[in-house]
Amino acid sequence: MTLLDEQRQAAQLAFAASGADLRVGDPAALPWPWPALRAGQGLQVRQHIDSGLSATIECVEAAGRLWCVKRARPQARVRNVDGQTSFLNEVQRRADIEALKRRDPGRWGALVDTVYADYRAGLIVSPWIAGGAVREWDARTLGQLFEAACALWLEGLFEWDLCAGNLLDDGRQLRLFDFGYCYRFDPLRQFNSAGRGDDQPLFHPAERFETRCYSACLLQLEQSQGQPAALAAFRRAKEAALPAYERMRAAVAARGASAAVLDWLDAICARWRVALRGEAEALYLAEAWRSHRLDLDDDLRGQSCTPTTLARADWLLATAQAHPAALRGALFWGEQALSPAALQAHLRALRAEAERFQLGQGQART
Repeated sequence: MTLLDEQRQAAQLAFAASGADLRVGDPAALPWPWPALRAGQGLQVRQHIDSGLSATIECVEAAGRLWCVKRARPQARVRNVDGQTSFLNEVQRRADIEALKRRDPGRWGALVDTVYADYRAGLIVSPWIAGGAVREWDARTLGQLFEAACALWLEGLFEWDLCAGNLLDDGRQLRLFDFGYCYRFDPLRQFNSAGRGDDQPLFHPAERFETRCYSACLLQLEQSQGQPAALAAFRRAKEAALPAYERMRAAVAARGASAAVLDWLDAICARWRVALRGEAEALYLAEAWRSHRLDLDDDLRGQSCTPTTLARADWLLATAQAHPAALRGALFWGEQALSPAALQAHLRALRAEAERFQLGQGQART
């Protein structure tokens, strides 16, 4: 059976090679003539952000307001097929999201609006989102994050890259604004868009947030304030995720989801409930291991490692040595069969790879 990743990548590469274009929105809604925007001429650029790996961002003033102009890089800096086709994928998802907004205008305030997007021109224009990076992961921001990610999941859109750089908060509403790694799947029959869709239960919306964003926050808390502070923040996230997952499970059940999908969601929720009734340390170690290990692998495959990648590798090495018993059942990808010494050697080799693939100064993995 062809894997979903292979099907998607083949389709994206074929579209990219075909010469066909994909556009979203109406260029007449833009506050500039299209040729001027495309050439970048005569624009009042207030801010230029060059840290993204697949695109740059300009904050441009026009018609009495601020606009976000996203320009695709000639060559994405993530060196795999998904990275090279991420801008195409984002334009496709912008089309999907605009359709969702037309269908239910009041539901999708957490997702950025698209004024106009043109794949071949390498341009996406949106209203500029006031605010910045999430300053505090509290009940509001966590609740809004899980609500948005689970709503996308229910629509058959699996967002893989819920990293800090793709989330903005204005103090009232958290918003998602980058969809280069958001892929289609069938939520009634599949868990996600990996593998065959029904054979990779490790990946789900809360895991994606923890792996791509929150686990790094918890790691910083561990390093600065100790594990009790990190554990308290971990519990706070699970307390926000559990009701979102219970609603997600009820919604997909009402639509006739398969027993495999329902059992999978039931198992996740049950595990969280048990942990929240106790100290949750065992779940914290297991899920932190999962997230650090997955993100290390993701950075290595994209050859897009950062100092955070190295910190994750160091945490894995230290935890494997200090808590081998607690990690029983948490290891995966065949690493559970390794002896403690072999696991340490394996992790050291991965860390050495991460050192070789460090990005240049100032580049962000988004």
